[in-house]
Amino acid sequence: MTEREYNDCVNLYADNVFRFIVKNIRHEEDAKDIVQTAFEKLWRNRESVQTEKSKSFLFTVAYNQMIDHIRKAKRISLKDEFNAEIRTFEQPVSNLKKNLQDALNTLNETQRSLVLLKDYEGYNYEEIGRITGLNESQVKVYLHRARLNLRNYLVKPENVV
Repeated sequence: MTEREYNDCVNLYADNVFRFIVKNIRHEEDAKDIVQTAFEKLWRNRESVQTEKSKSFLFTVAYNQMIDHIRKAKRISLKDEFNAEIRTFEQPVSNLKKNLQDALNTLNETQRSLVLLKDYEGYNYEEIGRITGLNESQVKVYLHRARLNLRNYLVKPENVV
């Protein structure tokens, strides 16, 4: 991969990778760090990464970095008074968007990532499997279970718009 092709990857994929990560971890600064790390690894491995596979490489690295970040965050117990200092990526949302985000929050990290990769980013099962390290049938099963959980949450009377 040449420097020009690397720069094209940055222009093409930085926003997509950032959106994917920030939707999962809901913390803008940490998402920026994860995306930067992913692009740094792409730069260091530019000789071995084919340009047409750079998007998959970036999402795989970012996904693995996100999982590491989530695991690390779970080990660290934070007190409620520190929550006021954390800047999160928020936009004014309608009830529908809030309900959808609340529904996504009920899923575990793997299920949420699969739903976002499939339905938000548009990856196919094989690509999702490569990114997450799951086989294609596992992706289908986990995604099916995630969608059932989403449906069950969204059809509750208190969540109907």
